[in-house]
Amino acid sequence: METASVTSTETNSQGALKAAENGGAPGHGFGTLPVFLAGISTILGAIMFLRFDYAVGNVGLLGVFGIILLGHLVTIPTALAIAEIATNRKVEGGGEYFIISRSFGTTIGGVIGISLYLSQAVSVAFYMIAFAEAFRPLAPWFAAQTGFVFDPRLVSVPATLALLTLVFFKGAALGVKALYVVVAVLAASLVLFFLGSPVEGFDQSAVSLTSTVDDPHAFFIVFAIVFPAFTGMTAGVGLSGDLANPRKSLPRGTLGATLAGMVIYFFIVVKLAYSAPPELLADVDELAMAHIALWGPIILIGLGCATLSSAIGSVLVAPRTLQALGDDGSFPGAQLNAWLARGVGAVNEPRNTTLVTGVIALVIVLLGNVDFVARLISMFFMVTYGSLCAISFLEHFAARPSYRPSFRSRWYISLLGAVMCLLMMFQMDPLFAVLALLVMGGLYQFMKRTQSGEGDLAAMFQGVMTQATRYMHIRLQRRREQADDDEWRPSVIMVNDRTFDRRSPLIMLRWMCHRHGFGTYLHFIKGPLNTGSFIESQRIKRRLVQLARMQKSTVYMDTIVSPSMTSALAQSLQVPGVSGLSNNAVMFEFSQHDPPEVIADVVKNCQFAASTQMTLLVLRHGDYHFGERQNIHIWLTWNDQANANLMILLSYILLGHPDWQHAEIQVFAALPREQVRESQEEFKRLMAEGRLPISEKNLRFYPTNDEAAFRRLVARRSQDADLTVVGFDMEGLRERDTEVFTNHPTLKDVLFVHTPQQITIE
Repeated sequence: METASVTSTETNSQGALKAAENGGAPGHGFGTLPVFLAGISTILGAIMFLRFDYAVGNVGLLGVFGIILLGHLVTIPTALAIAEIATNRKVEGGGEYFIISRSFGTTIGGVIGISLYLSQAVSVAFYMIAFAEAFRPLAPWFAAQTGFVFDPRLVSVPATLALLTLVFFKGAALGVKALYVVVAVLAASLVLFFLGSPVEGFDQSAVSLTSTVDDPHAFFIVFAIVFPAFTGMTAGVGLSGDLANPRKSLPRGTLGATLAGMVIYFFIVVKLAYSAPPELLADVDELAMAHIALWGPIILIGLGCATLSSAIGSVLVAPRTLQALGDDGSFPGAQLNAWLARGVGAVNEPRNTTLVTGVIALVIVLLGNVDFVARLISMFFMVTYGSLCAISFLEHFAARPSYRPSFRSRWYISLLGAVMCLLMMFQMDPLFAVLALLVMGGLYQFMKRTQSGEGDLAAMFQGVMTQATRYMHIRLQRRREQADDDEWRPSVIMVNDRTFDRRSPLIMLRWMCHRHGFGTYLHFIKGPLNTGSFIESQRIKRRLVQLARMQKSTVYMDTIVSPSMTSALAQSLQVPGVSGLSNNAVMFEFSQHDPPEVIADVVKNCQFAASTQMTLLVLRHGDYHFGERQNIHIWLTWNDQANANLMILLSYILLGHPDWQHAEIQVFAALPREQVRESQEEFKRLMAEGRLPISEKNLRFYPTNDEAAFRRLVARRSQDADLTVVGFDMEGLRERDTEVFTNHPTLKDVLFVHTPQQITIE
């Protein structure tokens, strides 16, 4: 073939010239046509010749239409996703791997890239074994001439060696030129097939949309066999590093090949259905297309060319994927990665990775049976397609300013493609789907240990979460403007400068916000906001986030720089809650060992924060650190009409945390004698209606009108409690000042609660 006479020196010279024309970028500078040819020649491959007749015979014309449409519910979203991603960023060598790794990061990208490379490398062997099947009609002649039984490996092994040798020495330039010849022969075989007549004796008038053989194979069994015919549309993406303008060529070539292949498939199955009976079509040993074609041998030639073209596409793409993996340092050992990444000449021809690919392909060809590997590899292809669709879907929702493709798919199309890939994996073969996912999980663990790359996955998901949070915040705000009363749940904010010298405040906030509530913790830095204080705040913020991560806390951690605690409170109490729910409670703290001025500041801050109508929580803690977390005592008094429900609700919220899961709540009501009976009846009614979540055995009433007697009672009953919850009111705080929080000195950890209005427990 004259096009194959280009020498390596000439190829490199032409590549260098094209590289210079492209601003010094490496590669051959191909246009859109090679992308289209690589895709269409892989799509119109061995399955089309060997199994489309089988499909029509088993599920009928209507069934195959369904298979084609279902298959393209995977491939068209993937093609659109590739077109979108390719027009957003400069796609370099590595094709699909480059796109995935630059979006999901080099760790996850490396996992998918390795599986993608293995699927491409084994595909070379798969197509060469299929190529040998085109010579099976010569088996009787071979046996008569030599006395030996025909073994397809007599064709596949030398053909594989010849293909690898040509690609190794001539590179992608020869492979692309060969594609022109192969596609021409493929086109000729299809033309002669469409010009052919029905087989002798076949009555076209008997054809219906549902005509099948007796006892046909199930739809999804046929789908699993035929599906690989639809998976070649990304073959041209592997040439991304050799394209003059990937942003233009990849979308046009990939979409063009996908749509052209789909249209051709529809015409082929109609021709098959109206040209042969289902019994002939369903016979896998008969090449029905050869019986129909105007000249039968052209189908065998077309089969050979189709499989050869698919093998060429795979042998061009696989080494470039492996080269890109090496360039990203995906394997252990700097020397190994450097050797894999090394290219030859100005076009960066991947000869080293071609050698590796050749060895893998030859081993599989010599084994002669790739059924097991091919089924597993098909799952890896589905994972790759699903990943590409997922990237497009996530980018739509992340709305990152850096994502500005000139071609845009639709988010719901990409989502459909990703979901279909996952569903089809398990529909085609659940065992191999699970096996593929397990293998990729193992690869991920391996990659995490060999490199530390993170890539854009975190940034992408951060963008998605940011957009989702923004949307939900707005929706929640609008809904709450219209709602009369919402069920109360704690949304607690705390501003404190004593973060790192005490544990109890953050622990209490973490318990409150474990499941039912939300918490914001702001470390207060006193002083003016300037460059120095801002840098210090960012350093402390990183320390806070790390602390939250270690404690597995769901509290939102941040810092605030302000001249005083009062100004810090004034700022922070007005900001919206991080959950979309407005902050409805503020918590303060002090230790039993703190000097009186600290407690005085707490009182002053409570009085200041009360103007916001927020619930006030004050934690008094010491060296006990909530003990064994086995019991919570709640003390209700004649001043706690508004506080009672909230005190009980907060205690039950604490029980929702695993640290308190075995604890018991006891409620003590110390009331004037004349109110005890009335209160008992009211409590019983609330408990019966389920509005007060306590049992009667955990409720005790004590008639008392004397404050001193009340204090002695609390000291006697709750001195061993792990946490005691006590209410307070603003009038008492103004009158008795710090005494409100220093009462009951024999108690261990105490949570003081005040709410400006009574909440309802449903």
